[in-house]
Amino acid sequence: MASSSIFIPPILSRRNLLLSTTITTVSPPPPPQQPQPKPPSPDITITDRVFLDFSLCPTYFRSDPSATLSSTTPCSDSTPLGRVVLGLYGRHVPNTVSTFKRMCTSSSTSYKNTPVHKIFPGQYFLAGRQGGGRRDTAEVGFLLRDLPRNTDVVNSKSFLLPHSRAGVVSLCLSENDDDDETRLDPDYRNVEFLITTGPGPSPQLDGGNIVFGTVLEGLDVVTSISSIPTYKPSENIKQFNDFAEFLGDERAQNARSLWNRPLKTVYISGCGELKFE
Repeated sequence: MASSSIFIPPILSRRNLLLSTTITTVSPPPPPQQPQPKPPSPDITITDRVFLDFSLCPTYFRSDPSATLSSTTPCSDSTPLGRVVLGLYGRHVPNTVSTFKRMCTSSSTSYKNTPVHKIFPGQYFLAGRQGGGRRDTAEVGFLLRDLPRNTDVVNSKSFLLPHSRAGVVSLCLSENDDDDETRLDPDYRNVEFLITTGPGPSPQLDGGNIVFGTVLEGLDVVTSISSIPTYKPSENIKQFNDFAEFLGDERAQNARSLWNRPLKTVYISGCGELKFE
């Protein structure tokens, strides 16, 4: 009877088994990645120039409270502070610049005769708060229904420029303090703006507000506005306000609206466009 041979596979040691597994699973290294091209920097070409004339008025809020900011002579005893010339980035944020120019040149509702309503020393000041237009509340009068909607606010590229120095002009979004009733109106258009006063940067404003221009002339006027004293609550008042807000007391928010309000009234006594020569 013929004998048949049986094949017995060799017994692999653990070392050989691991070595064979490693050799099998090793793959060639991936090709080096090409560096991604950097996105283009925002175009900060100055396309337009406007001016804002600022004045001090000791009796601005003492007149008839029924009078509006559209009065031709809101202050009979004002003291001029000077002119600030702004260069606007019309290629970077065209809608924001168009709206701001219109608010500087309109013969009806404009920034003229509206106050600087908040000053944060060493950082920035706010102007152009929108509301009923009463002289005692420091607001731009009337809702701006005839202004087009600003689509820059939904474009992430609009928020790329930093608030890195004094003289940066920005549309207020995160810092906007228009009252809730005004902002909830379907015809609401945001026209509140800020100007950084320096001396250092204000990084807390980055990413939440739209930089649309820079101060070309009159930085000394900006500095003088930043030095105007403001209302500062005591620590006890701040703690009481925090507790009231925790309890849901709406008066807490109303009280905070007075914080950082200038104790002297500085307002925009004139504004307009400057043509390039």
